[in-house]
Amino acid sequence: MATRIPEQRRIGMVSLGCPKALVDSERILTKLRADGYAMSPDYEGADVVVVNTCGFLDSAKEESLEAIGEAIAENGRVIVTGCMGEEAETIRARFPQVLAVTGAHQYEQVVEAVHEAAPPTQGPFVDLVPQPDVKLTPRHYSYLKISEGCNHSCAFCIIPHLRGKLASRRIDAVLREAEKLVAAGTKELLVISQDTSAYGVDIRHEPRQWHGHEVRAHMTDLARELGQLRTPEGEVPWTRLHYVYPYPHVDAVIPLMAEGLLTPYLDIPFQHASPKVLKAMKRPANEAKVLERLRSWREIVPDITVRSSFVVGFPGETEDDFRHLLDWLEEARIDRVGAFRFEPVEGAAANALPDPVPEELKEERYARLMELTAGISADKLAAKVGRTLPVIIDEVGEPDEDGDIGATARSQADAPEIDGNVFLRNVPATLKPGDFAQAVIEESDEHDLFGVIA
Repeated sequence: MATRIPEQRRIGMVSLGCPKALVDSERILTKLRADGYAMSPDYEGADVVVVNTCGFLDSAKEESLEAIGEAIAENGRVIVTGCMGEEAETIRARFPQVLAVTGAHQYEQVVEAVHEAAPPTQGPFVDLVPQPDVKLTPRHYSYLKISEGCNHSCAFCIIPHLRGKLASRRIDAVLREAEKLVAAGTKELLVISQDTSAYGVDIRHEPRQWHGHEVRAHMTDLARELGQLRTPEGEVPWTRLHYVYPYPHVDAVIPLMAEGLLTPYLDIPFQHASPKVLKAMKRPANEAKVLERLRSWREIVPDITVRSSFVVGFPGETEDDFRHLLDWLEEARIDRVGAFRFEPVEGAAANALPDPVPEELKEERYARLMELTAGISADKLAAKVGRTLPVIIDEVGEPDEDGDIGATARSQADAPEIDGNVFLRNVPATLKPGDFAQAVIEESDEHDLFGVIA
């Protein structure tokens, strides 16, 4: 007589915040799947819902609280984790019915809380079935987290309080994960951390054996080894470096881009350009040297894309400081720019700084910065019209009434979710998400490109 396998418990997941939190959610769900749980795509079918919160800004905290409230209203059985989990008293005061609250990257505590709230009901054969890792991103791209925490003490940030000091992963563990992801179909690796340039300093760049040779826990060694990976089809996967501080050794990864081993893209959080504001932020104040290095990088890799983020309206920022930032951006010609209006964060040192900038002035400066950077972006994208660029396909649409199939793709200048797209028309019916292709660029606007498959 066949043994009946009990129905699996089902877990819902709401993941908020940055890609690093998304990786945490994937790890939690992977462990739960290995323990015999199934995933629920909605509240109704879940035995318990895990809400992975963000606590970086007050607005993000409010979004997290709204998500917790929605999960409670729709399901009722809720476990809270993530950065805002560090404020358990705040969460329980507003939602006393939550089942458990854990802090950032406390994977085992989350899993234990799920086990207690909805004990697994594995059948006798489930443990014999290999359980693949859970991915919350499309199959063809993956985030590769190389460390936790941060050693900086930026005045506007509480990440070290939320996630602790820098804690780097062993380089062989990182490379093993990357190799596994690429073998499973990942075509694009997005390397993330709080400070990618500092990778390994806390473990003294501890060397490890990897495929018969020694590698250090260092950004340059990591980038070089990632450049040796190949997909099952023999292609070089794209590898993007995010959250890169402009330390001197960053120069060493530029030649890897020239060799085609590393995607010519750097995400560098400059935050401002005024020396006075940078000092108040407790950030490196070397904007002139950065301009020199940008010129040098572009000489080696003319197509390098630099993405950055900037804060406007930081306490004490004068019109001269802001004008300095705009002038610097005019000269730096940063390809992709995100901007944030300064927002006090509970526990951040910046809250105590004098001369706060009025909200209406923050808005006015934000609008001026975005207008300037949109113009720079439009000019840079217009220069690509007529060129043939490598792209990766994200989505393929259904044929229209004329049989034309459209697709959404990205160039090497575009990280998923945060940068632009390449919109393609009349693509082959054989094209599918994750495919690499060559696209002829026909048009552009401030953020996106438009074209056809070559």
